[in-house]
Amino acid sequence: MPDGQTQIILKYEGQSADEAFDENGIIVPIPNRSDDSLSAFVEYGLTSRITIQGKLGWTRGSDLFGEYSGRGPVELGARYTFFKGQRTVLTAYGGAVLAGEGRNAETAPPGAGKLDTEVRLLAGRSGTLWRRHLFGEVQLARIGREGLPDETRIETTVGWEPRKHWLLLFQNYAGKADAEPVAPLWLKSEVSAVRDVGAWRLQAGWRSSDLGVDSPVSHGPVIALWRTF
Repeated sequence: MPDGQTQIILKYEGQSADEAFDENGIIVPIPNRSDDSLSAFVEYGLTSRITIQGKLGWTRGSDLFGEYSGRGPVELGARYTFFKGQRTVLTAYGGAVLAGEGRNAETAPPGAGKLDTEVRLLAGRSGTLWRRHLFGEVQLARIGREGLPDETRIETTVGWEPRKHWLLLFQNYAGKADAEPVAPLWLKSEVSAVRDVGAWRLQAGWRSSDLGVDSPVSHGPVIALWRTF
C-alpha cells in the first residue's frame, strides 16, 4: 500500500460439501459439512516499503460431529517491498495467526490449533491485454502450526479490467499439509467480478474445489466490500 493509505475488505465466504477426495484423490460421499465466515481485512501503508495488515472475524459451521460458532482466526503481520519496478513488484510477508473457534486449517476439525507463524513471498507483474490493464501475482507461503501439521501453500491471481469500473479476478489456492501417513492437499479455484460503486468496490464470485487428497470437495459464494482511503 502507498505510504499513509488504508484498505479495508469486508468479506463473506460460504463453503459446503457432501463429497470429499479420499486418500487416492477419488471423490466419495460424506455427511454434509458447511462453513461460513465473516471477516474484516485491513492493510495500512506504514512507509513506502512496509505495509502492516490484520484480519479478524466470526465463523460458524457444522458437520457429522456437531455445530460450532465463534471468533475466527486473528491475523497480524507485515509486508516488506524489496523491489519495485515499473511493472514488477517483489515483497516478503511475515506474520502470526491466533487460532479461532472454527476450522483453523483446510482439513482440521473445529477448534483444533493454537498459534501459527507464516512466511510468504509475493511476486506481481502488470501489463495490458487488448489495451486494458492486466496483472498477475504468485504467492508462496510456509505456515508453521502449533497443534496441527505445518503447511505449504501456492496461490495465484490474474486480474483484468475489461472496461472502466470493472475488474475480473481468476484465483487459485493450493496447499499441502505435512501429515502422515496421508498428506492432505487441495486445489481450489475462484472466479469473481469487482465493480466500483462510488467510493466502494463490490466483489461477488464463486469458489470451488478442483482436486485434492483427503480433503472436502467444497464450493460456495464469496461476497466482499472494499474501501480504500
